[in-house]
Amino acid sequence: MAAPLAARNRRIAVTAFCFAALMVGAAFAAVPLYRIFCQVTGYGGTPQVAETAPATVLERRMTVRFNADTGPALPWEFTPVRRKISIRVGEQALAFYRARNLSDRAVTGTATFNVTPLKAGQYFSKIDCFCFTEQTLAPGASADMPVTFFVDPAIADDPNLDDVTTITLSYTFFETEREPDDSRTAGAAGGPAARDS
Repeated sequence: MAAPLAARNRRIAVTAFCFAALMVGAAFAAVPLYRIFCQVTGYGGTPQVAETAPATVLERRMTVRFNADTGPALPWEFTPVRRKISIRVGEQALAFYRARNLSDRAVTGTATFNVTPLKAGQYFSKIDCFCFTEQTLAPGASADMPVTFFVDPAIADDPNLDDVTTITLSYTFFETEREPDDSRTAGAAGGPAARDS
């Protein structure tokens, strides 16, 4: 009688352990999977990434506003160079954000981003963006950071977006914990986009 009970307890213990391991694995996988889901669907205002702008440019115009924030630990001043622009749907546009390191040390930051209204995320596509890589600024240095984008003409086929005339592109920079690589430091000699204050 004891042997079957021990075997049953062993099966329950192994099943419970496997279930716990599966839950831990799912917890670690949830963030990257959610990020991929948002990037693919535009859910939560996540912009899309594209190789090139579409060949079709519509007469419909869209105002794109630019917003900039920094995390509390990042000693940078971060602002859009222009607050807003007007573009035609399908037209490729270029905008700049300006960052300045207010500290006496090199600081590396990473930007997160989204667009509002959230439902427009699936139609806002970035071709190139400073947010794709870490950005490092030398002490007191500043840099203009470009983003190239367009509003997908497919927005015209979505009646749920008929009321959208303005899209806001928001970035928030956070300091990364990694030590900066001096060879990639914006503001070092010869840095094309950086300016010393």
